[in-house]
Amino acid sequence: MQLTYNPERLNPLFLTDTKVTPIRYSIIVPAYNEAERLGSSLQRMLAYIEESRWASEIIVVNDGSRDGTAAVVKEFAERNPIVRLIENPGNRGKGYSVRNGMMSASGQFLLFTDADLSSPIEEAPKLFAPIESGAADVAIGSRYLQSELQMRKQPMHRRMLGRAFNLALRMILGLSYVDTQCGFKAFNRKAVSAVFPNMKIERWGFDPEILFLAKRYGLRVVEVPVSWAHDHRSKISPLRDGTRMLGELMRVRMNSLSGKYLPSSSASARVMTKIA
Repeated sequence: MQLTYNPERLNPLFLTDTKVTPIRYSIIVPAYNEAERLGSSLQRMLAYIEESRWASEIIVVNDGSRDGTAAVVKEFAERNPIVRLIENPGNRGKGYSVRNGMMSASGQFLLFTDADLSSPIEEAPKLFAPIESGAADVAIGSRYLQSELQMRKQPMHRRMLGRAFNLALRMILGLSYVDTQCGFKAFNRKAVSAVFPNMKIERWGFDPEILFLAKRYGLRVVEVPVSWAHDHRSKISPLRDGTRMLGELMRVRMNSLSGKYLPSSSASARVMTKIA
């Protein structure tokens, strides 16, 4: 479905006389050299927000891009008060970008998504629903719980490496999720305040750390099947970044053993799987 947005219609959703409507949803978009893809993604997010009448903000975190990423965001921000640009101090990594965006956001419910919208923004209510109902503190999108939802699958070598990484997660961090690496995760304010200030991993391996900390702090996590499509322009290198991510798993374990994370809650996180 093709959606279009009108900035003049968006403004009344957020401004009533001189009072600003409280932001309910924050959407965080980490971006590194995303000038080619970001414009269409912002267009789609704004159109969906307008259609859904969400009191929202979109925060794009520019991770030291060398292309026109910042210019694209600034152009949208000039016409849309809900779009914000945050600049990292150079290229710090996706984990740093997500943390920076989350810690700068104002919403009650917060979601980060990849700049290419591999999981469509229209899937966001699936993640927000269990959090808003009080059933969960964290909702993570899964590409594999219902594989038929994948509109364009990864190449076989990526899937095999993903399975190996998932096995390492279980062995090293004791995480039993089907999919930790989908770039589509939502949190309530309590979870953001507990997890993100304590992150140590700044690059691709930050997802397992987020979930490890959620478990450590007794947060309720639900895994939700979402639509997803592989983009061949993905910037992650399975071999180079996969090796680095394995090392980052070990760092998370060592951080935990050496007391670098705050003391854990006495409660254990409940891992839930949502099928529909």
